[in-house]
Amino acid sequence: MSVWTPNLPDVMSEFRQVFDRYERALVTNDVPVLDELFYDSPNTVRYGFQDEQYGMAAVKTHRAAQPARGFPRELVRTALCTWGRDLATAQVEFWRPDVQRRGRQSQTWIRTPDGWRVVSAHVSWGETAPEKP
Repeated sequence: MSVWTPNLPDVMSEFRQVFDRYERALVTNDVPVLDELFYDSPNTVRYGFQDEQYGMAAVKTHRAAQPARGFPRELVRTALCTWGRDLATAQVEFWRPDVQRRGRQSQTWIRTPDGWRVVSAHVSWGETAPEKP
């Protein structure tokens, strides 16, 4: 077995649980959980719709400045992949009913001594057509 063997069943199951926890925290604006699930490092990067943060301190500052409301969305397509035991990617297409728009999210996760953490994230709008998929 290669160190990069994709989707080992036990690793995928574990990662799926963490990803689902992240998704619940995102839609309910559970900032402590969101902060916990990002890797606390100056090398962590997050690109948002109209913003970017380099380093976990910047991510936390950005989140603290956001309105205390949820982030309603429906997942349209989710592609999770684990690579060996310590690396995973998440690619998501979602629908935002509050703005009638589709978006995309990509994340790179690593396993740390404290569990799975996001080290890189990017969210952007998809095609501009307002229809729900």
